[in-house]
Amino acid sequence: MLRYLAKRALTYVVMIFLTTSAGYLLAVSTLQPALLEQERIPRPTPEQVVNSFRLKGLDPTLSPWERYVDWLTGILTRWDWGRSPNGAYINAEFGDRVWISTRLFLAAIILTLVIGVALGVYTAPRQYKASDRVITSYSYLVYIVPAPIAYFLVQLGAISINETVGGRIFFVTGISTPGLAGDGWARFLDMLAHYAVPTFAITIVGWGAYQIAQRQYLLDNVNADFVRTARAKGLTRNQAIARHALRVSFIPVAQSIAFTVPAIFAGGFFAEKIFAWHGIGSWSIDSIGLQDVNAATATLAYGSLIFAIGAILADFATTLVDPRVRVQ
Repeated sequence: MLRYLAKRALTYVVMIFLTTSAGYLLAVSTLQPALLEQERIPRPTPEQVVNSFRLKGLDPTLSPWERYVDWLTGILTRWDWGRSPNGAYINAEFGDRVWISTRLFLAAIILTLVIGVALGVYTAPRQYKASDRVITSYSYLVYIVPAPIAYFLVQLGAISINETVGGRIFFVTGISTPGLAGDGWARFLDMLAHYAVPTFAITIVGWGAYQIAQRQYLLDNVNADFVRTARAKGLTRNQAIARHALRVSFIPVAQSIAFTVPAIFAGGFFAEKIFAWHGIGSWSIDSIGLQDVNAATATLAYGSLIFAIGAILADFATTLVDPRVRVQ
């Protein structure tokens, strides 16, 4: 297993390096933060702009290859991912943003997976019954509705409840109350209050895809030969499904989970923007608008890294649910 992990890790290290390098060269060739400086009032001279960017390691007079070599040298020798045009250090900014995204999505991802798979298991044996029709219809509805619209609807619903009761019950934006006084317990409760609406929104939008997938895969195996054989040996229908059909049908779902979790962390900029959680997703979008080469590349490298982790997790998920597969 260790040998397998080493081979996979080496492969993905090369992949991350190539992807990040190509992304940096593309960004440094197309993004021009110096042009934004010309919009400042009072407008700086070209010499002032060049000197300012040179001090930040963003010298616009260098060729893309020269800037790439300087940038890569800083990473390999000092683990320094550079600075933004506004002077912020990418390392510090990245650490803060990753923690915010993790706090926002961790609970929602767990709830999404558990609820989606559980409902898929619940509805498959009850095909075409009222409970199956209601749950599956809802899953298809949220599956086709764009996530930003669904998030806005949840946010508007929370605002309506606040207006109805004449006070604030739900926090619809932000990660904490500015200037909150009190001990650690008060801050913890305040954090939970800010979690409620975005976690609820991400969860009810996200579990539909898992419910549909788990239901479909389970239906494909409910009447399979090995399930009939198990029932012929004395198991009830529910026992045969739970012990045999469920395990087989969960294999593709487990693989999709391993790839979906990194995608949520890296691409949840809609939720972060709508609920004002300034995490990795919103930072990646802002970095392009601000012509921030180093920040855009850092978010690309992060996305490549967690995709690689997801690919390895997919292999292990398969070995856990399918005893026929062994990691070699």
